[in-house]
Amino acid sequence: MPPAAAEREIFMQGRIHSIESFGTVDGPGVRFVVFLQGCPMRCAYCHNPDTWDMQGGTLMEAEEIMQSFRRNKSFYKDGGLTVTGGEPLLQIDFLLELFSLARAEGVHTCIDSSGICFNASDRDWMERLNRLLSMTDLVMLDIKHIDPKLHKWLTGCPSENILRFAHYLDHKKIPVWIRHVVVPTVTDDETHLYRLGWFIGGLKNLKALDVLPYHTMGKAKYERLGIPYRLERIPPMDRPTLLLKKQSILKGILDRRRHDR
Repeated sequence: MPPAAAEREIFMQGRIHSIESFGTVDGPGVRFVVFLQGCPMRCAYCHNPDTWDMQGGTLMEAEEIMQSFRRNKSFYKDGGLTVTGGEPLLQIDFLLELFSLARAEGVHTCIDSSGICFNASDRDWMERLNRLLSMTDLVMLDIKHIDPKLHKWLTGCPSENILRFAHYLDHKKIPVWIRHVVVPTVTDDETHLYRLGWFIGGLKNLKALDVLPYHTMGKAKYERLGIPYRLERIPPMDRPTLLLKKQSILKGILDRRRHDR
C-alpha cells in the first residue's frame, strides 16, 4: 500500500465533556481545563449532571488536547493543565497518555478528583495510579461530607475509599488542595465541619483549602435532563456565613496539628 494511502495510527481516545481554555479556579495560575465524561457519584448539589453519563461526551485523543493547549501555551506559563470531570480517574489509562505528553513538555499537571475510584485491593489499578501520580504535580480532592451516613445520602456512594485516597496521597507526598462545598442544612453543621478539619489537619501534604458556597446555578440543567433536584428548597450559601463555617474547619485543622506535634 502506498504511504499516502496508509491509515493514520490510532491512539487511545478519552470521552471529553468540554474544555475550558482559561480556567482560574482549577489549580494555581491560569489553567487549560479538560472536563472528562462519566461519574459514579450522584452528588445532590452537582451543577454538571450532564457529565454523569459514562457513554456521553466527545471522543478525543490526548495529542488533540495537547495541540489545543499549545495554541495558547504562553497563557499557562504560571499555570498548567487540569483534568476534572465528571470523575477523571474513571479514565485512568487516557490520563496516563495525556500526562505523559504534558510532562514531556514541562507542563504543570493537576487532577481534580472525588477519590471515589481509589481501590487499594486492585493491584493492576494501583500500579497504573502510581504511574499517574509520578506525573502529577497536584491533586485537588473534593471531600463531600465527613460523616459516612450523610456522605452516602448526599452522593449515593460510600466515603471510605475517598478518605483512604487522601491518606495514600499523603503517603506518596503528592501535594493536595482540599475542596469542600458548604450547603445550608446539609454540610454546614459545626461539629461535622470541625471533624472535617481534624481529618484534613492530619495530612502533611495539604497545600490549600477551598471552602466553596453552595449555589443553585445548575438547577436548570436538571429540569432540562428530567432529573429531580433533591435540594430544591435549599437556598444558596451566603458569603458571610460561609466565612464563619470555614473557621470551624480551620479550628479542626489547627487542633489536629497541635495534637500531632
